[in-house]
Amino acid sequence: MSRPEIRSASLLVAALLASLPVGGRAAPADLAVVAPVASCASLAGTDMTGIGGPGSAVTEAVETTSDGVPVCSIIGTLAPKVNFQILLPLESWTQRYLQVGCGGLCGRITLQSGASAGCKVLSDGGFVMAATDMGHTGQDGKWGLDDQQRRDFAYRAQHVTAQAAKTLIRAFYGQDARYSYFNGCSDGGREGLMEAMRFPEDFDGIIAGAPAMLFQVQNTLHHGWLARANTGADGKPILLSDKLPLLHRAVVAACDTADGVRDGLISQPAACSFDPAVLVCKDGPAGDCLTAAEAEVAAKVYDGPRDAVTSAPLTPGQQLPGSELNWQGVFVPDSHDQQPFSAMIVDPVLRYLAFEPARPQMTLDDLHFTIATLDALRPRHPLFDATNPDLSAFQQAGGKLILWHGLADPHIAPANTLALHKAMLDVMGADTLAGFERLYLLPGVSHCSGGEGPSNLDLLTPMMAWVEGDEAPEAILTSSTAAVSSFGQPEGDEGRGGGMAIKDLGIPPLPAMTRPVWPWPATAALRPGADYTKADSWTRGPDAAIVSTRDWPGSDLFAPYSSTE
Repeated sequence: MSRPEIRSASLLVAALLASLPVGGRAAPADLAVVAPVASCASLAGTDMTGIGGPGSAVTEAVETTSDGVPVCSIIGTLAPKVNFQILLPLESWTQRYLQVGCGGLCGRITLQSGASAGCKVLSDGGFVMAATDMGHTGQDGKWGLDDQQRRDFAYRAQHVTAQAAKTLIRAFYGQDARYSYFNGCSDGGREGLMEAMRFPEDFDGIIAGAPAMLFQVQNTLHHGWLARANTGADGKPILLSDKLPLLHRAVVAACDTADGVRDGLISQPAACSFDPAVLVCKDGPAGDCLTAAEAEVAAKVYDGPRDAVTSAPLTPGQQLPGSELNWQGVFVPDSHDQQPFSAMIVDPVLRYLAFEPARPQMTLDDLHFTIATLDALRPRHPLFDATNPDLSAFQQAGGKLILWHGLADPHIAPANTLALHKAMLDVMGADTLAGFERLYLLPGVSHCSGGEGPSNLDLLTPMMAWVEGDEAPEAILTSSTAAVSSFGQPEGDEGRGGGMAIKDLGIPPLPAMTRPVWPWPATAALRPGADYTKADSWTRGPDAAIVSTRDWPGSDLFAPYSSTE
């Protein structure tokens, strides 16, 4: 979202906040604007070798504008290949630093902050902002054969980028940032959690959306299953996107009112019981039913991979009822000549990243859905995964953490994020966790953005209020938006499309709505007779499971572990 768009969103959000229930009006502290004490050009001589080692340098320092805000743009490299960009406001810095994550396998620099629509500090250019390509370019994954580049992607790149940014802030403004924040979604969410685990003093506040924290399983068994489940013996997709509206309408008809409100959204998928077999063709035309094979694909998507011998599930959870329209382009193509995007995600991870040693000749056909495969993923679990529930060091350093996940996410199962939250509850205790962490589950929202549900939200402003004013967030306002942000999306994934041409599925959009979302496990309850599209129609409801979690042979991946590599 550009800064002009953010300013427009600011006006909308300001108007909506007046009617938001108690807990949603927090605002960050007012901090004085600080002017530079050095020239932008002088930063080109800043020594980076103490951070990245020999070969590290600032390669460009120029004055320019970013979405209308005058900035000093710094481009540089931290050895061996970690590229970064930093934008230092020339006239509007409010002593805050914001680092943003990236999606997929990264491989590019993206200076976009999602989940922050309406954040005035952001729209006014109050942050120094920075991002990194995580130490490589592109998505082919061959860089995973290099030990250092693996470590850079796993955890080092974001840390040294933070060090570089803070060094340049000190040189440019003559002082340190008073507060530092990280905001990422998808792999960016994993990156944020990795920072909290490994470098607990880098950031005061971390926002981690739909985190790909269970990297090893997510990008092998999970996406591999989604691709395999929808591939026939002829190597072509079985279920195509033109059948998704039929499936989605049936799920909504069966489960929409499980939360007591008919609004077209599945807000409590844990309470939804739906069998795709009810749609198998009998006497009706083919367009109004599913073939047995198509229904089986849908059932496999909801259930996930299981070990052939023990029937034990091999993932913490799967795509949820209500997410069906977002399957388009991810693992349900538009035509039989398209391959699932899930297969493209899995390929480089299987070949170069997931296994020790690497298996460069491996293909999806070689992936076995067994406990033995799950165990073969364990050696690199401490390297790539960010599932350690013991964040004591981050909590003791005063850090705050907001987790969030769309319930209609087609890429990463919300059960993963809830599993981490529950593990933190077990390890750290409810009182300690409540002092520094919140989890928000957003009805109808896709992967990091979009979907049928209201996905426009600002978590950055309440995070600042929490860090700077000790005002913990409660209800978060969400609203409908026609725009789909690329924040956190894997490269080639246009919204939910996996880079493929997306055809219109003919589903009318739901009415525009604004809605508060309370931290898990609280639900939202509609006032009797009220309009469900209005934020002030909702109150905090009773606690509920919202998302089901399950026992699986990888549950111990969410237990405390050493991250010393």
